[in-house]
Amino acid sequence: MVTRDPDRLARFYGEALGAMPEGGPTSIGPDECRLLGVAGGSRCALRIGGFAVELDRFDDPGRPYPADADAADLRFQHFAAIVRDIGAVFERARACGATLVSREGPVTLPASSGGATAVKLRDPDGHPFELLQFPQGADNHWRETTANAAGVLGIDHTAISVADAARSRCFYGAAGLTAGGATLNRGTAQDALDGLALRAVDVVPMMPSVAAPHLELLGYRGVAGRRVAKLDIADIAATRTVWASDREMLLLDPDGHRHQSGMVDAGPSSAHRA
Repeated sequence: MVTRDPDRLARFYGEALGAMPEGGPTSIGPDECRLLGVAGGSRCALRIGGFAVELDRFDDPGRPYPADADAADLRFQHFAAIVRDIGAVFERARACGATLVSREGPVTLPASSGGATAVKLRDPDGHPFELLQFPQGADNHWRETTANAAGVLGIDHTAISVADAARSRCFYGAAGLTAGGATLNRGTAQDALDGLALRAVDVVPMMPSVAAPHLELLGYRGVAGRRVAKLDIADIAATRTVWASDREMLLLDPDGHRHQSGMVDAGPSSAHRA
């Protein structure tokens, strides 16, 4: 995630989600700066559970997170943190300065939408993030995972808003991801979670070939006239997903979301980087 103040954001995620810094800030190398098209910058790595999120500060700062962006906006991208007690983590995040995307607080989705309890928030820079608690007895790998001191198990996925779920599914399929079980989420609980009214959303998980957080497509129906997100690399909303790959490149998807590859080693702790 891009920030102008990595110290403040690292403190927030440390207090709210138990994120631990991995060493001090490091300079972004010249080869990566050329790939990104920036003069220079620094990076602070955080660990949330067994997973890495990185905060990039560029020497030439970009625009703040747009105040008018909602959950259906094509600039929207969040990561979902899996928690043991969503009520406790939610209250702590709010006390640390998180603001709401959702209407009020955690909501439980119907079984047809997965039955999880979730809430969407924003950090002090405006980046959205989600807290997610699976129902008791849910059959998933998180059951055996040890939570950190804040009750957070790790990062389940990063989700992006897309204009056309079928088109994006085809795009990411061609890039090597495999579509999981898609759902059509709608109803009052989904509206409350997204802070929207009368929206139906196609939720399509796209799975990598190794055990890692996955990518989730959010295709909101009935939202007309949206344009591809126009973001400069240093803008606060210009979150990137970074993949282990055999080639180095910066890729834009059909909706303007950035993907970077080839800068990290394969492995569960480095497969997701924003």
